[in-house]
Amino acid sequence: MGNSLKAIVAFVPSDECQKYLVEDLEEMPVDKTVDLSGRQLRWLPLHICSFRELVKLYLSDNNLNHLPPELEQLQNLQILALDFNNFKALPLVVCTLKQLCILYLGNNKLCSLPVELRLLQNLKTLWIESNCLQSLPEVVCELSLLKTLHAGSNALRTLPAQLRRLRELRTIWLSGNLLSEFPPVLLDMPFLEVIDVDRNSIRFFPSLAHLPGLKLVIYDHNPCRNAPKVAKGVRRVGRWSEESPEPRKRSGAVIEITLDERPSAPAAAKPEPE
Repeated sequence: MGNSLKAIVAFVPSDECQKYLVEDLEEMPVDKTVDLSGRQLRWLPLHICSFRELVKLYLSDNNLNHLPPELEQLQNLQILALDFNNFKALPLVVCTLKQLCILYLGNNKLCSLPVELRLLQNLKTLWIESNCLQSLPEVVCELSLLKTLHAGSNALRTLPAQLRRLRELRTIWLSGNLLSEFPPVLLDMPFLEVIDVDRNSIRFFPSLAHLPGLKLVIYDHNPCRNAPKVAKGVRRVGRWSEESPEPRKRSGAVIEITLDERPSAPAAAKPEPE
């Protein structure tokens, strides 16, 4: 009954209804964190933008498709969660929040990202999974401090060569895309530690043994006929991962190795800024 009432109240543009949805949050919390996730919000209450010392703002799982220009007042914001909303375009006001370290944009309707995103030069973690991206926006390659990129469950077919500029990048998640070959640019990124290309259409994997920083590669659910070769100590998740790097052959026929127990991919968790 509570959620149904909130859904109805969300349509009523009155101060009383807004206070009901945000539970009378009139002063900035001591921990400088505001979590309005799952409140059926259709717009951000303006008084939240007056909390100028705010560090973390969670707006996940609402019905937002725009943000007020007053959000620019939150110049101390380090974490902004906009995932599970209805954004078709990233509001440009987000790109004015230059202290952002972590930005969650997953599970929206984004087909692109604005060039103004390059202004977020402190960004270390970007989540853009489960959107409508057919190519990785090149502006991502200008986020020089980026360490973690979640771009799974889109419609990516390739990655831009400019991605190699991101020398701080350690983890890239690309599961559930439309990659038909292993992205060549990743072969030129020796600093990568985790590569996830699970659930794509990759038929052949080149050797990854030359990547000295690699710790984990997830390549399961691809129509491949070989496992990627890796250096000693690197964990692989996929067919033949615990056996030989290549499928065993007998009389010219490929015999696929089926593992009774396969290691599962680590669960993604929302991190805190370093």
